[in-house]
This record gives sequence, C-alpha cells and structure tokens, in this order.
Amino acid sequence: MTKIKQYKVAVVQAGAEVMDKDKGVKKAIKLIEEAGKNNAKIIVFPEAFIPAYPRGMSFGAVVGNRTNEGRKDFADYWNNSITVPGPETELIGKAVKKVGAYVIIGVIEKDNEYSEGTLYCTALFFGPGGELLGKHRKLKPTGSERLIWGEGDGSTLPVFDTPYGRIGSLICWENYMPLARAAMYAKGVEIYIAPTADHRDVWEASMRHIANEGKCFVLSCNQYLTKDMYPEEISSREEFAKQPDELTRGGSCIVDPYGDFLVEPVYGKEAIRYADIDLDKIAESRLDFDAVGHYARPDIFQLVVNEKKQENVIWNK
Repeated sequence: MTKIKQYKVAVVQAGAEVMDKDKGVKKAIKLIEEAGKNNAKIIVFPEAFIPAYPRGMSFGAVVGNRTNEGRKDFADYWNNSITVPGPETELIGKAVKKVGAYVIIGVIEKDNEYSEGTLYCTALFFGPGGELLGKHRKLKPTGSERLIWGEGDGSTLPVFDTPYGRIGSLICWENYMPLARAAMYAKGVEIYIAPTADHRDVWEASMRHIANEGKCFVLSCNQYLTKDMYPEEISSREEFAKQPDELTRGGSCIVDPYGDFLVEPVYGKEAIRYADIDLDKIAESRLDFDAVGHYARPDIFQLVVNEKKQENVIWNK
C-alpha cells in the first residue's frame, strides 16, 4: 500500500444531541461534511457522541436499589442507542463516502446478537468509501459507567492499515491501561485515536505521554456539553439539577510523536480543530525509542492478548 505521508486531520469537539439518535446522526453528518470541505482525511468524534455520554445521570442506581425514574431514563437511553450495522451507520457511511475520509465516531451500541439488553461504548471506523471497517468496544467501563455499559472483549481491538498510516483506538480511561496501550503499539499503530469524556488537565499529560511512548500521532477528542443540551423529559430531573451548567468542557487536542502539541487543548466551546500530519516524524522519533522494537526486552517481559470472541452460548447442532 502506497503511503500518503502528509495530510490534514480533524478532531470534532461538539456536544451530543442528548437522547436523540436521529438528531445526533444529522449533526454528525453536518460536521463530517464541514471537516471534509476543509480537506481533512481523518475525522475524529468524541466518545459516545450518539446518543450521549450521560454525564450527571445516575439512572436512579445506588447500591442495592434502582428507581422507577431511573429505569425510564435508561429505557430512553437504550431506545436512542444504535445497532451496528444498522440504519444509522448506513446514513453516516453515505456522508463519509461523500467526503472520502476516514471517520472514527463514538456511539452507544446495542448488543444485536443476544437479547439487545446490553449496551456497549463503541468506537466505529468508517473507510473513505463509506464502508464500516470495524469497531472497538470499550474493554472496561469506568466507575458508574459499569451500571449502563457492558465490557468489550479482545475481538474488537483492531488496527487498520490505511494510506494515511495504521489507525487504532482506545476509549477514555482504557488509555490509562498500560497493557492495552502495549497491545496497540505491538499492532504498529501510527494514528492513535483517543475519544474521551475526561476533561481534566491530567488528560493532556496522558495524551502527550502516549504520543511520546508510542511514537505515534495522538488525536484526542472530547465533547463540549452543557446542561441545557439535555432534554426536559429526563425523569430524574431533580437529581440532574444539582450538576454544574458546564458538564464537559472539552479539551480536544492533537499531539505529535515527540509529545508536542500540534493542536493545544481547546476548552469552553464547540470547535473543529485541524492539524497537518507528516508520517516521517514517526520514523524520525523511533530512532530514540521503540516500545515494541529495539527498546523491548521480550526475554524479561511478555504480553499475552486474547483476541478470541467470547460467546455466552455455543450451539452444538
């Protein structure tokens, strides 16, 4: 495959159309078109962009108890999550094809193999022809996320070889899992996608560290989300009212293989940020350090990764 070494990328810092998958798809399409018009060849959206990262909502769950209001909110969240593939991915794929870019977008995915009762936090990968290349399901939901999302397995840890480099993704706090990062490095990731909901200052330090450690470009993307973006129909409105007006402040950034910002974190607004990529910087930086090459010590340290799909039921026919 002939590599295109110099090109433009985009991170889309935007708020979700909370609990409305149809509006969310329309907004995603509009933003894909805008980034495409600006000649971005890789376009990245935040974690859980469709239908939302439900910050501030507990879904009425406390240890040993759930509330009826919380159950109603979860049903609304479930109804606005998507199947993969499905009608929503088809619409997004058509928009992607028009701009001819690679698009990575965070969605909440319904299990479509068994009961459909489990949701997954998922990153979808679209190719420039609009095809759905694959997906990555978040391996370990964080904290109270475990109340609403299931765990992915090793069968969705893809790295895609493209003309713009090898593209892979870990979602949010998966990026704090050293062994998960090591697996990505071993697959040769060059364009490391980190959709997130973490808007703390320490996240910036992690993105710079990962870029420097993996000698790769890191594209990190977060939402900018305010309380007035949530629908009035939230059943647990009294609890939600206690949250601050600015729920997620952004912080999207792009980092080069030396750990330097190409785009510094942007806060307090929706924005599409662009950067020019030069893949030669990866080879230049690996003169110093290659975590899975000349700087590895497999005689001392080895990682075993189970990529087998885990099945709940095996049918013997």
